[in-house]
Amino acid sequence: MRLAQLYLKEYSCGVKYRDIVREIAYGNHGFVTTRQAAEAGVPAGELPKLAEHSGLESVSYGLYRVTDLPQGDLDQYAEAVLRAGDDAYLCGESVLAFHGGLADVNPKQITVAVTRRTRAKFPPFMRVVRGAADEPTTWYEGIASQTIAAALLACRRRIEPSRLLAAAEQARAEGLLTTAEWNRVKEGLSA
Repeated sequence: MRLAQLYLKEYSCGVKYRDIVREIAYGNHGFVTTRQAAEAGVPAGELPKLAEHSGLESVSYGLYRVTDLPQGDLDQYAEAVLRAGDDAYLCGESVLAFHGGLADVNPKQITVAVTRRTRAKFPPFMRVVRGAADEPTTWYEGIASQTIAAALLACRRRIEPSRLLAAAEQARAEGLLTTAEWNRVKEGLSA
């Protein structure tokens, strides 16, 4: 059942748009997009009104944050991906940093890949690169991301192979890499 159908079924009578928006934001690191709200039955024109009066802050075009929800460690990653658009995902060193600094990385910017051209101006904390449409992606903590195996291999030219291998071993121990991915990463790092 689609998200919109769930909300419409659950909240069919007497529920305010603000409550629906908050419910979406709870499961989305405090953020809600115009598209998510519309799928849940909230007209797009209501979000700017809520931003004026109800603890909703406009972050960028089509992206809002519920201000009274506590901020978490992963919120900036979620914001970066949501700002970049529907086809965006974390990539490279940002995926490793997202998982507690695998390979001891701490990039200055969050790198987000998009599969189509974007003209938006992005804040200094994020960098947008062109990604491949066939790149294997997954979801970690509700945030679209390049797989850890692909991220490790993508960082070969920027991070020492020994650090990447140690990161792969740590990711394997934490259950973040399958056996097939582990073997592919070991082979890729030794080549």
